[in-house]
Amino acid sequence: MNQIHSLTGGDANTRRFDVSSFPDFSTYYDLLSNLLGVFQPMVRERYLEDFPKMLVCILSGRQDCGLEAELTKTVSLELGKPLLVLVSSLRAQTCPPLGSDGESNSFLRAYISMREAASAALQGFQQTLTNILSNLPLSGKLISAVSGLVDVAVTYVSNVMATVLQTPMDYIQIALQFGIKIPSLDGKEICEQGDLKQLILWGINNNVSWSFSNSIIDILLDIFLGPEQSICTYPGPNCQNPPGVPFQGSSSEAKDGTDLHPNILLKCDRHNLVELNDTLCADILMGSRVGSSTSVHTFCQALSSLTPNQTEQVWSNMCYVIKTLVSSLLSKSSDCSVGDTQPSPAVNLSFETLPIPGSAPQRVVREASNLKQLACNYNNWLENEVVDAVLVSLCSDNENREFVKQVCNNATLMRKLLSNQMNSWLYGYCANSSADPGYMVSQFCLYEQWINQPTVLVDPSLLEFCMTLDGSRLTQLICDHTGFFVLLFSNPENGRFLPNCTSLPPPLPFPNMNSLILDYCRYSEWHDVMQITVDVLSQCILLDQSGFTKEVCSNKTFLNSLLRNKENAWLESHCKSSLTFPLPEPTQPHAFNLASWCDYYTWGDRRVDDSVVALCWEYDQLAFQKNVCCKASVFEKLLQNPLNKWVTSVCTDTKKIEEIAVLSQVCKYSDWTRPIIVDMTDLALCTEIDPLNFTSKVCANDTILQNLLANQDNAWLIQYCANHSNRVVSPDGNKGQVGPTGFNPSEQCQYSSWSISLPDAALLTLCWQHDQTSFVSSICPNTGLLFLLSREPSSLWVGSMCTTYTDYITSTNSSSSTTPTTTPTDPNFCLARSLVRQLNWTCSADFTSACQPGASQNMALQMVVRCWVENRRTRGNDVLTPPVTKILEQAVSITVVILLALEEAQNTSLHVTENIRLNVLVSVVHYLEKENNFDKKRLLLQCFGRVLTSLMQTARDVTSNGFSVIKEYFSIPLSSLSSVLSSAHITTVRLILQYYSINKDTLQLPAKYLSTMVSVLFQVHLVKDDSLFPELAPLLAAASPADIGALPSLQNNNNVRETINRYLGDLTPDQRQAFGLWYNRGLLPSNIIRAQQSFIRDTGNLIAYLPFYNFQHLSPAQLLDGLDVLQKNSLTSLKQEFIAHSIIGTYRNLTAQDFTRLGNLSCLADPEDLLVYKGTVVFSTIRDIVMNCSREGLSLPSRLISSVLLNSTELKVPSSLRPDQLAEIGHLLPSLGVTFLQGVTPLQLLAALPALKSVSFSPAQASIIVDKMSSVSTLTAPGQLQQLGSLIVGIKTETLLTLTSDRLLSSLPAMAQHTPGLSPPQANAISTKLWGFPEVISRQDDMEPLLYCTPLLSILSRTRLLVNNITTASTKPWNTQQAEAIFNEVLETKPNLIKQDFLSLGTVGQGVSCKVLQERFSSDSTPTSVRRILFFLRQQPGLLHTSLKKCVIEKLYQFEFFSELLKDLGAEIALSMPVSTVKKFPSDMMDALRKVIVQDPHHFLLLSRTKQELLVDKLVQGMSMYTGVFTEQEFRSLGIMATFVVDEVFIQLDRSFFINNLDFLRGLCYSSSKMDIVARILQEPAAFGPVNNWNQTTISQVDWFLFFLPDNKLQEIPLALMTVGRIEKLFMSHRRWARGDVGIFCSDENERRRLFEKQQFVLQFFLGFLKMNAGSSTPMVPTCEILHTTAPSAWTSNSLTSMSSSAFSNCLELMGRDPFLASYQRVQLLNKVKQIYGPASSFSRSVIAQLGGIALELSLGELSSLRLTERSSIAALGAVRTWNNIQLSALFTNVLNSTKQSPSQLDSSMLVAMGYIVCGAKTTEMNSFNAVEFSKAVLWLGQLKLSCSEEQLQVLVGLLAHSLAFGPISSWGTDVFIEIGVLAAGLPDMAMSALVKEQIEGMTSAAVSMIPPKKFAVVFNQKQIGMFSYEQATAVTKDQLSALSDVQKRALALVLTPWEDRPLNVRVGKSLGLALSHSPLCLILGLLMLLVLPCPDPICPGS
Repeated sequence: MNQIHSLTGGDANTRRFDVSSFPDFSTYYDLLSNLLGVFQPMVRERYLEDFPKMLVCILSGRQDCGLEAELTKTVSLELGKPLLVLVSSLRAQTCPPLGSDGESNSFLRAYISMREAASAALQGFQQTLTNILSNLPLSGKLISAVSGLVDVAVTYVSNVMATVLQTPMDYIQIALQFGIKIPSLDGKEICEQGDLKQLILWGINNNVSWSFSNSIIDILLDIFLGPEQSICTYPGPNCQNPPGVPFQGSSSEAKDGTDLHPNILLKCDRHNLVELNDTLCADILMGSRVGSSTSVHTFCQALSSLTPNQTEQVWSNMCYVIKTLVSSLLSKSSDCSVGDTQPSPAVNLSFETLPIPGSAPQRVVREASNLKQLACNYNNWLENEVVDAVLVSLCSDNENREFVKQVCNNATLMRKLLSNQMNSWLYGYCANSSADPGYMVSQFCLYEQWINQPTVLVDPSLLEFCMTLDGSRLTQLICDHTGFFVLLFSNPENGRFLPNCTSLPPPLPFPNMNSLILDYCRYSEWHDVMQITVDVLSQCILLDQSGFTKEVCSNKTFLNSLLRNKENAWLESHCKSSLTFPLPEPTQPHAFNLASWCDYYTWGDRRVDDSVVALCWEYDQLAFQKNVCCKASVFEKLLQNPLNKWVTSVCTDTKKIEEIAVLSQVCKYSDWTRPIIVDMTDLALCTEIDPLNFTSKVCANDTILQNLLANQDNAWLIQYCANHSNRVVSPDGNKGQVGPTGFNPSEQCQYSSWSISLPDAALLTLCWQHDQTSFVSSICPNTGLLFLLSREPSSLWVGSMCTTYTDYITSTNSSSSTTPTTTPTDPNFCLARSLVRQLNWTCSADFTSACQPGASQNMALQMVVRCWVENRRTRGNDVLTPPVTKILEQAVSITVVILLALEEAQNTSLHVTENIRLNVLVSVVHYLEKENNFDKKRLLLQCFGRVLTSLMQTARDVTSNGFSVIKEYFSIPLSSLSSVLSSAHITTVRLILQYYSINKDTLQLPAKYLSTMVSVLFQVHLVKDDSLFPELAPLLAAASPADIGALPSLQNNNNVRETINRYLGDLTPDQRQAFGLWYNRGLLPSNIIRAQQSFIRDTGNLIAYLPFYNFQHLSPAQLLDGLDVLQKNSLTSLKQEFIAHSIIGTYRNLTAQDFTRLGNLSCLADPEDLLVYKGTVVFSTIRDIVMNCSREGLSLPSRLISSVLLNSTELKVPSSLRPDQLAEIGHLLPSLGVTFLQGVTPLQLLAALPALKSVSFSPAQASIIVDKMSSVSTLTAPGQLQQLGSLIVGIKTETLLTLTSDRLLSSLPAMAQHTPGLSPPQANAISTKLWGFPEVISRQDDMEPLLYCTPLLSILSRTRLLVNNITTASTKPWNTQQAEAIFNEVLETKPNLIKQDFLSLGTVGQGVSCKVLQERFSSDSTPTSVRRILFFLRQQPGLLHTSLKKCVIEKLYQFEFFSELLKDLGAEIALSMPVSTVKKFPSDMMDALRKVIVQDPHHFLLLSRTKQELLVDKLVQGMSMYTGVFTEQEFRSLGIMATFVVDEVFIQLDRSFFINNLDFLRGLCYSSSKMDIVARILQEPAAFGPVNNWNQTTISQVDWFLFFLPDNKLQEIPLALMTVGRIEKLFMSHRRWARGDVGIFCSDENERRRLFEKQQFVLQFFLGFLKMNAGSSTPMVPTCEILHTTAPSAWTSNSLTSMSSSAFSNCLELMGRDPFLASYQRVQLLNKVKQIYGPASSFSRSVIAQLGGIALELSLGELSSLRLTERSSIAALGAVRTWNNIQLSALFTNVLNSTKQSPSQLDSSMLVAMGYIVCGAKTTEMNSFNAVEFSKAVLWLGQLKLSCSEEQLQVLVGLLAHSLAFGPISSWGTDVFIEIGVLAAGLPDMAMSALVKEQIEGMTSAAVSMIPPKKFAVVFNQKQIGMFSYEQATAVTKDQLSALSDVQKRALALVLTPWEDRPLNVRVGKSLGLALSHSPLCLILGLLMLLVLPCPDPICPGS
């Protein structure tokens, strides 16, 4: 120990170092020998193997490590000091010259970086090596021999290195794994972002092949042979900006203030070490690691026995030891210091600081680089007078976060530092930091202070600072205030910040009204009038004319004081004219609008003030030239005023105008300040047409010039700007003169500093122009500087220039020399390429950089070494074994990690990242392509996405490898997408969006993926960076309304608003509404009311989707101004009506152009407002618009139609109309009625037929037209029938029966679109006639339109032929019974087709039997196969039969995966499940069912009301909605079911949602109780309040919900609001709903009756019919038009009979089909009919057809006297269902008498026409019916609830059982029972009691309800009742139920309520949509035909 102490020359107690007493190396040798002697007796045989365990024990601080450990520890501690003395001595011998800061470089930089002192020696060595290589004669044999020798050497060295490196690498890897915590997902699926070293270490752990062998070579080359440049880490006078990209340490702070790298590797006090199981030790201890040494295994075992605290102790102690040793290399040497410097901390280190056993570890004194403790004491900075600028820079680099906190957020300190000009960079630094921008703006951007100190110039750095943080406000101030503008730009250096005021965005939609008052127009502050300039006066007059007149002109004293200034003499005449002709006071302040002054279209008709002409020329030259110079009338009008003579000269100079247009479009100088590429041709054009501006704005602007020179095509600018500058450089390069103003070459062209900080393009150009001699002599010989300049695109020209000058000088010198000894140098010579060629190497490297002019020797040698390595690598693959290669790769990867950590610790750049960037990306891409485990790929993308993104980015774009990484984000499973994208950096997000934008067509991403993606981007990333929004634009269509609602408040962001406006048209209505609600946030009504007239145009499309409660505050002026914007968008009917009423109701002087802009909106105005224009030129435009509205089928008020369209003298004489006039009003003919049609001549009708054939006429009207044309033309001739179009409904059935099959078939294609309008007799006649011919099979396409009405009997005879052509048959829309018949034939003749290719049956598949279908499910019960069959069933053309749906559910319910099939069932099958089954569903299945119903609500509406409510109740229970507010989200999630919740829930509906979504709510279905609740809500204060306070807008919003109000509340509505037009609109609105998809299935008979009575009350009360008294006015007499818009039954019978004969006749058909006419009304109407047409016996066929329900009031005698000769009149009476038996008998007898036919002669079409009249036949007459004809008519008759007696029904069933019909009852299948409908109730008792399951399933609910009660109880036992479907069970009547036994009742209860223990009466409140297995079309037609509507009928059950 004494010998060790002697090495330090100190006492054992003091233990201080003395460098001066450093011994020689022999002393160390003796010491080591003695130590060996001491250790030898104690070293056991296994000492080295146990050494790792011993070391761990020592470092952990344990005391039980043993004697050997204690000795080892003691010796090691004592030996440390001499070792450090040795290092210190070596450092003292290598002290480099002092830097500029007076400090020496570290040991590392002296020996590794080769800087400073060693650079000269290195350059000499490089030169020598280059000369040797260049002159060495290398033959092929020599090269081959050397190559072989090198191969052997490389192989040997590599194998040795692999052996030696394995164990050390394992130790290092374990240490790195302990110290570098690799990010991982936590329980919330969130992970920290990893840095590059963590990524590489993660890759090592996951077998990623990094392949860094090339990169490590490049790193070493950059260190040893890097470009010649000084190390500069801070900006100062001698070092402004380091070349290239400045290095940013890996511990730099993120933009958001979060530390990206919180774990610095070389940090000793760590408490977050990685667990042992996450290191290599885990694999070694488990034995899965092959090839690890015993010592590593021992080391890991020792670590595994430690506690976490002991592990941290090991790390801490080992870290201190390493750090002590390393710091001696990295820190400054005390021997190299000057002055009073403290010794190195490494030298002062006491080795007793290592913990002794049992003591706590002590921290070693940190190196002097601990800036926070030593240098960065910010509190002292405030106290010190001067703070070193270098120190400020260092602190900003190394203490980023603290620096921002202490300096940027401390205005006092920042101002002090900024007082030193060298610290001006602080402005930019703080502006781009995480400091509070609002605080900094408030402290430094003091604009008022700037204005108050005009003599103090605003520093460019400060201006840039404010422009960065407060750009929008500052730009606005600059553009708005001339004085402020002059103040800022009086400093020439501020010119680059000059804004483009012409491109300022429009005013914000939420204007601050105070900002409209100009500051300098505050007249009360004009104290010194002599200071008021002419410019100020002119501006105030222009922008505040009324205020100027009031405050200045009217104040004589004030005016006289202004007139004292002679320059203001003109003011007197101005004030005189202003006071004489005062302007009207503006209704609201508005900004200057050029368009309102320059209204050129009026200049030709009025005198225009000459000042206005000048103003328009100055600010609107293009439009002026077009509208004045190019229009002779306007031009000549202006020249009448002598003051306008100047216009002649400007209008002749059109070329100048064109140039001005080009200038504004091409020469956008302000845009060129940004880094964009400008085309060379554009620049050339600007130099030609605008040379002065170009020179001043481009050549004199450094920023613009530098940007333009980035495009190498623009290099000519250098010469151009040189030629057009004020000072020109002389050809000889003499620089005696000074350059442009302010430019001094001797001061600004500091060439010596350019190697440190490259000049920008402008400075480089100026120095070349004005200092050529010095430029050439200083730049061209400096190869290092030339190389740096060659790397910048804007300075590439310097190299070429220097080459030219060098050649010229060389040639000149050689020619002038008398004894030339040199030859000109080859300008193309390249040292690197020459050496590589000489050595005969193949190299793929790019020699461009090494061969450029001025390339250094370093660059050449770098290239040579790279080529050598490349050649070695190609050979190394053969000489290195895979294990060796793997170990070397691992060593290289670990080395890279260490280098990255070293960069981080030393805050210096070793060029690691830029050299490994591409290798990392390539390796990651390969890993992602090969890896199948998504969890690993997800961790890579989520935890390392930020660092990968930073590696992807280059100067211009993203590499292909980068895009390969980005592509992986689109393969993320949906379940993980949200968490991964949420963690992505904003730059990564931008790249993802960029990739999607390019590849969206090929990606084919599902909607759910895009929706999730948008949701994350909206809610996470857009909140952080709103500039992302434009890039999100292509994804807006995938955003859900909820996501849109969650958008941050960016309403005032012009870019965001414009982006939304641009894409709004591509979005769904819900999305548009959501954007409207979003934009509405914070938009108060006052904002709208006070906004400018251009508010709508300024806002754009978004304004159209504001909620109506805010939309209604738009003024008429705003609406008219922004009408074009509104018209481009989808407006609700409420908003359309509001616009029309606001504009047309407010203005009375609208022009034709205004109405043209309004378009169809004009039709929504109050007719009285339109009639104001009657007699004016505008009225013709109004008439054309209304005509167009009626042509498009819009519902118009009767007053509008009658007064605008029908009130014409021409229409009073129909025969006087020309054919073209008749064609023009063709769509109005149905409104004109039968009276008008009877007055039109046949020739007129024939000529107008092309226009009339597309008009929808009623059957009576069509019949009149057809009869008239038939009188002059044979319409049944070949080719004529198909020309009739919609008029085909007017052809008599009798005529159709006379046509041949060929004639009918040829006409069918043309009639196809009109066949739904055929009456049942017509359809039956055509179909039965055609199916009677065999050739019909080959014409199935032509027959397709009539298949829905084709009788089953006609099909049965053709099934064999249809099956033979099954390919065609499988595509036709058969109804259910037809499909069953065809399927049965397939089953009989082609059974293999069903087994082998069941899905090929197509539409025939709906006829499949339950047995066959279940066999198909059983044969292949895989989920895929089941889903295919379910999809097949969902594609059927009609509703599936109940029995088939029940069969599917019963079978699928047995499968284990039934829950997964719910969404595949479709709404129709899913809703057939019993409620008892649905009740058992878990919440996820219940939610799936909800979604299925919401997506396809039609089938829900077909359920009975009870089942609807029960089903919704179960869904609501699962959603826990019985308490609290019924929210919008809950309401919308239920869709159509929302109004079927229980009343207790519905009454809790969110009121704001209710008010804002009335349009949506009016489209739903409401029961009587819900109607009452809605009425209560409407009257609540939170809604519209008491009805007596309602206004016109309220009525428009409430719309037909008004009919829900009780009568007493309706009477409180102000009478003035309820005009005839308003009542009509309410009726029409309700009718649209009632005939819509929801309304037609919604209400039952009672609810429809209730609504009708409310409508009747509203009409009669508000039109005065219920207030009859002596003072009352005579109630109005309705017109036919108003009866069409309301309803005849809503009017009193007296008012109807008071109509004129023509009006009454026109509306007779309408009255006849009104189902709500009361008996007393029908009586009076019938009397009116008789008054017009005479007695019943004289009624024509047309009159009888129009009577409809009115005929019920005819007496028996009158019924018998009717002339029922044609099927059309018979069908009209046969459709009336309320005849009594006596009337039916009389009618049946009359039909036989009128047609002169016996019952046996009645064909199917006649029976169909007779309808209910069939029951008037006696049983004997029925028995004589033709069985076949009756069976063909049963399709229609079976759907009527016939009033036949039981005996009659049995007779009719007997006809059906005829052998020529359907055969014996026992043979009937489901298809026959569906076909015969209600007639099944007539089955004999024995036959009914013998019905089997398939037959019972075919019985309709109507048939069940018609069975007599006693018979019902007798024929059906409990087993058969148990076979009933739910719908059949609900049809059982009370009488039938009472007749049942208890056993039968129990069976029925089980069908109805299997979920209850007691029976439930569900027969109350059934939906009318209950018909089983009928097509929706036929069901609708059936309902309408019951009302005698000219629409299709329910004549085909099923389909």
